[in-house]
Amino acid sequence: MSKERVSMIVFSGEMDKLLPVGILASGAVAMGHEVRIFLTFWGLMAFKKDAFFQMPVSPAFAGMVGDLAGMLKERHIPSVIEQLRIAKELGDVEIVACGMTMDLFGLKLDDLEDIVDKVAGVGEFIETAKEGHTTLFI
Repeated sequence: MSKERVSMIVFSGEMDKLLPVGILASGAVAMGHEVRIFLTFWGLMAFKKDAFFQMPVSPAFAGMVGDLAGMLKERHIPSVIEQLRIAKELGDVEIVACGMTMDLFGLKLDDLEDIVDKVAGVGEFIETAKEGHTTLFI
């Protein structure tokens, strides 16, 4: 029987695509689901220490960069890093960095935000994801 688990593969490093990662994780843990997040390529690069606010937005939102940042601040919406920190306090959230991407970019776990739990290969993530009921690619 499938576990109540939501798995996310986070590939995009564009800020407007990363924000829903925190929102979806928070919603899933609030509903009692486990959450497993696999960071790879540009999605992983967004989780380097102090990198999130330097990430680009997708072309569709390019003209709104200043407005978007202002709207988030005005409405007290935390960054995806803070959203995930809160989600981890509320429930079972594991954030995993892709080992191949880490090797490719010469990164170590210490180079990433402290909310990233470990480094693992894609095989481990796939085994974990297949036990769940929802997998999202962002």
